[in-house]
Amino acid sequence: MSSIVTTPVAGRIGAEISGARLGGDLPADVVGEIRLALLQHKVVFFRGQDHLDERGQVAFARLLGELTTAHPTVPALDDEAHILDLDYRRGQKVDRWHTDVTFVDRPPAASVLRAVTVPSAGGDTLWANTVTAYEHLPAELRELLDRLRAVHTNQYDYAQVASDDDPERARAYAEVFASTVFETEHPVVRVHPETGERSILLGDFAKRLVGLSSTTSASVIKLIQDNVTQVENTVRWRWAPGDVAIWDNRATQHRVVHDFGDRPRRLHRVTIAGDIPVGVDARPSTALTGDARAYTPVAA
Repeated sequence: MSSIVTTPVAGRIGAEISGARLGGDLPADVVGEIRLALLQHKVVFFRGQDHLDERGQVAFARLLGELTTAHPTVPALDDEAHILDLDYRRGQKVDRWHTDVTFVDRPPAASVLRAVTVPSAGGDTLWANTVTAYEHLPAELRELLDRLRAVHTNQYDYAQVASDDDPERARAYAEVFASTVFETEHPVVRVHPETGERSILLGDFAKRLVGLSSTTSASVIKLIQDNVTQVENTVRWRWAPGDVAIWDNRATQHRVVHDFGDRPRRLHRVTIAGDIPVGVDARPSTALTGDARAYTPVAA
């Protein structure tokens, strides 16, 4: 019998797992239980993983699947090719709802995030369950979304940069982030490859809906995003150093609460390679601009 205990922390999303010491030597049966909990709860949290360093985080993440490089455009942490260093002092202000790296045709399946330095107050992360968001929409709206497709891109909205509390720092990061432009057409509703659930695939990288005017696209996207991020679909995690979160990137969106001013906040992220999303009509996503093969392999 496994020693881990899974305790839900919100009604529709999120659970804390205790009794596991994460690392590359974690027994296969425990890894299997973590994977099942992840599919059920969409994001799982671990406290007190202070023993983990960069190498241990990568070794543990490999147990969940093949890894991507750190990011399609942002350099990795030093020699650790798989770690993205999320440090606000470098201009990485991720305070808008998004699913990771949806501007490529194979977004990550999951992410493993480890807290290195966190403020004494503030800087929490929110996750939203895009499966329950879909399930709680009116049937007529679900039927519409099942037919829609959206174009996602990493091209920056420089109006956001100009309104940042440090525009120069934000502009420098934006130039790196969009140094190679990617655009991908995804179904707005994807079928989860493991659970068969339908989830909403939008977030901040979704810029327009195919076949609709820019004004109509913006209105429909806002309507759906407002439903995704209803508090009933969300969970909020208060970080402590050594905490680890794993989320199913195929069934969630997330964002940082930027209420910590200039206090240091640094986390390290490793991502597990995903497959090409497929819509309700069985049509796969299509890359329009950019080649992401150097970033992510095709998951088995």
